[in-house]
Amino acid sequence: MCDVQGMRLSDEERDWLLHPAVGGIILFARNVESPDQMRRLCDDIRRCRPNIVIGIDQEGGRVQRLRHGVTALPPMACLGRYYRDAPDNALTLARDTGWLLAMEMAACGADFSFAPVLDLDDDRCPAIGNRAFSDDPQHVVALAGAFIQGFEDAGMASVGKHFPGHGGVTLDSHLVMPEDTRTLEALEAHDLIPFRSLSDRLTGIMPAHVRFTNIDDRPAGFSRRWLDYLRQNIGFEGVIISDDLSMEGAAMAGGPGERVMAALDAGCDLGLLCNDAQAAALARQTLEQHTMHEETRQRLATLHFKGERMTLEALRALPRWQKTAEDLAALD
Repeated sequence: MCDVQGMRLSDEERDWLLHPAVGGIILFARNVESPDQMRRLCDDIRRCRPNIVIGIDQEGGRVQRLRHGVTALPPMACLGRYYRDAPDNALTLARDTGWLLAMEMAACGADFSFAPVLDLDDDRCPAIGNRAFSDDPQHVVALAGAFIQGFEDAGMASVGKHFPGHGGVTLDSHLVMPEDTRTLEALEAHDLIPFRSLSDRLTGIMPAHVRFTNIDDRPAGFSRRWLDYLRQNIGFEGVIISDDLSMEGAAMAGGPGERVMAALDAGCDLGLLCNDAQAAALARQTLEQHTMHEETRQRLATLHFKGERMTLEALRALPRWQKTAEDLAALD
């Protein structure tokens, strides 16, 4: 899964979109300026490759790639604070927020958003912070579960991140390789609770570029031990999508092709490689002889949007959208 450079496809991108190793496209802020433009870009990508999946990081707060023409979403920590004061109302709003986000992104052409964040905000990690619902695992389970139900209402896949938990380290894996020295037992009693509790409801899971030194020398996304634990111990049957393999936290695996192959060999279904066109070209070359298993193909198909792609105008006429937008605007 890779990215494109601008708001329109180049001739070179139209060519490599046909490459059999390309399973998906992720959109960034540089690719989207308005709902109409984003929809045109997505439609153009699908004309080149009809069955491709298109994802976007649209969580709310500071991680919201499309900011114009759609609802401004708060960081999920706002829902976490609301939950402490009015749990029933917060759960309703979390579900409606998931639905609204999913319906708006579908209207703009995306298949799914990389959400929800299941990490715990332990006030340590700059990469997580208020992206997390809470520092309490049971609160995260409740709120993220409601958010996922909203995605399900819309017909959108959910991708939980960052397994087995990114909130317990002080460093940002975009910049360095963070290390977490906790034992498996400590993680099972804290960070792993949301992933275990919600695994049967998630379409996909993204592992973290964090090395848990008491469990494996390799970061979770390159760790056969961790991904086997996810499959066999937790029982997750959905799609495993690596975190961005161009991040510094993935550098230990080698060059672009080696990183993608290391992720696939460890058990990922899809290797995500962004913000480096030359690296993506090298990865496609490395994967020339790679054969996708049918089981992986079936998993990737579950990422396609399965609901009705309404226009934003029709969506905004719905009472549910209107009430959710009002409730979000009133949220402190």
